[in-house]
Amino acid sequence: MNTESVDTAAVSLPIGVFDSGIGGMTVAREIMQQLPHESMIYFGDTQRCPYGSRRLSEVREYAIQITNWLLEQGVKAIIIACNTATAAALDHIRQISPVPVIGVIEPGARAAVKATTNLNIGVIGTQATIDSGAYSQSIREINNEATVFSTATPRFVEIVEAGLRLDRSPLEDFIAPVASIYVRPAFQEIARDYLEPLKRCNIDTLVLGCTHYPFIAPMISSIIGSHVNIISSAEETARDVAAVLADRSLLNTSSRRPYHRFATTGLDLEDFRLLSSMVLGMTIVAPEQVSLEYLESLGDATAVSEVLSTYSESATPIT
Repeated sequence: MNTESVDTAAVSLPIGVFDSGIGGMTVAREIMQQLPHESMIYFGDTQRCPYGSRRLSEVREYAIQITNWLLEQGVKAIIIACNTATAAALDHIRQISPVPVIGVIEPGARAAVKATTNLNIGVIGTQATIDSGAYSQSIREINNEATVFSTATPRFVEIVEAGLRLDRSPLEDFIAPVASIYVRPAFQEIARDYLEPLKRCNIDTLVLGCTHYPFIAPMISSIIGSHVNIISSAEETARDVAAVLADRSLLNTSSRRPYHRFATTGLDLEDFRLLSSMVLGMTIVAPEQVSLEYLESLGDATAVSEVLSTYSESATPIT
């Protein structure tokens, strides 16, 4: 097989994106907007969501299983669109994956350092992400003069999930500052309890260290203060994806319409379909269900070896 035909086939492969649920669709949406010719396979592990309250070792196993499932489907890159999974598994998955792997923490940290002027940066995220120290480490590696104030805000995931199910409006309406969902007293009280301590730290930049959190960015901004830069890693992550694919001559510039697949471990496929359609602003048809039993079978060393040995055969272009 000549090199040119292999490269052509690889270019047409989809990008694999995964998250514990629907939060990673904020990243998927940005990738679709910046790279409109790229096909995508999105995997939401909704049956085991949320990851933020789990042990990092447990999340690492989940991430390995999903990575191997995506490799079985044939992808040219893998995006870990989940901060907790990035903190738990990015380095390990990069070691075992035959395709480039991109997480969301480094792009978010880079965007925060670019935005800050006083070098006081706040980070909010799930308990596991904050406990990992991944954001603090990444920010200080970029600028060791930065001071990072981190706070776990696990109930924000609940707010997002509840809000999405209470209001099935398009994403643009949902994230608008005037969205009625944010004036609910219970939501506001939770947010104030989390954010008031950060307001006293003189931060000028706040990293949303969970891909669920952009959904409630207007509420967060209204409490933390409009002068504080709100950083979501989605836009910067999409730029990283474009740069990595370009560097490896894998960017798809074909005029053919891209093909997107959606898969979940969740039992309610219609709920997953409706939420996905709302977030992405496109109609999702027939999402696939992947059983936990099958995923778990992909987590052991033998399965990893088999997936890697057959990757080049299974990685055929989408037609």
